[in-house]
Amino acid sequence: MGSFLSQLFTGLSIGATLLLIALGLTFTFGQMNVINMAHGEFIMAGAYTAFMLQGVFPRGTSLLVALPVAFFVAGTMGLVLEATLIRRLYGRPLDTLLVTWGVSLMLQQLARDVFGAPNVQVLSPRWLEGGVHLAGVVDMPYARLFIMALVAAAVVGIWVYLNHLPQGRRMQAVMQNRELASCSGIPTASVDRRTFFIGSGLAGVAGVALCLLGPIGPTLGVNYIVDAFLVVIVGGLGQIRGAILAAVALGVLDAFVEWGTQASFAKVVVFVAIVAFLQVRPQGMFVLKTRALT
Repeated sequence: MGSFLSQLFTGLSIGATLLLIALGLTFTFGQMNVINMAHGEFIMAGAYTAFMLQGVFPRGTSLLVALPVAFFVAGTMGLVLEATLIRRLYGRPLDTLLVTWGVSLMLQQLARDVFGAPNVQVLSPRWLEGGVHLAGVVDMPYARLFIMALVAAAVVGIWVYLNHLPQGRRMQAVMQNRELASCSGIPTASVDRRTFFIGSGLAGVAGVALCLLGPIGPTLGVNYIVDAFLVVIVGGLGQIRGAILAAVALGVLDAFVEWGTQASFAKVVVFVAIVAFLQVRPQGMFVLKTRALT
């Protein structure tokens, strides 16, 4: 039972990490239909922001300061990308894939030139050292509990923004029917910019969280970007609740398969499970319901 609970917590922590990375993609990919391969580099930018700030602020507060700063840094990078390239490619997802893939390669090389190719370590605050020992059989590190709390706060913030603020309702209106929203007087261009800023900023927050799990480097985002896209696809494009369920399910499945086998085999099993699921529900767990003329 102790081993089972330990693996369950591991799976939930993996799912929380995947969800934090995928939240930004629910905006840029799930709602805007933009395949942004540079999303991983926005994650990397957030991680390096935390690395830079640890030399400016005390160890106990640098992480908390890095969260909003990384959101702004990555969000600004997303704004620049949207204004210079993506704006001309709306409705052409394959073109956005190729263009942003090239951007991701350039950003990786830029990171190597500025910070060097070797990985670097971000010191976590001392108040995140150690963990909770549940019933003497389950160890729950404070770092992973902090990531779970951060994910919960991000999900609540997104829900409030989308459902209770006029900017969020305008965003949903534009993503559901851009032409009708434009005819209704909604400034679609500004909504696009705001959406890309939020999605990219969430990637920066995910980068700060990943600093708690290990060293960071120029290819940090590459290790997570594919899994994040799978979470969004399985959950349903633009569906926050679907992304939550998909991230938890994939994280728990990966943890329990890896428990009795190896990490590489667990990845194969998870991928096969995703393919099988999409054969049954190709549109994901949840689908946006709209009215259409028949």
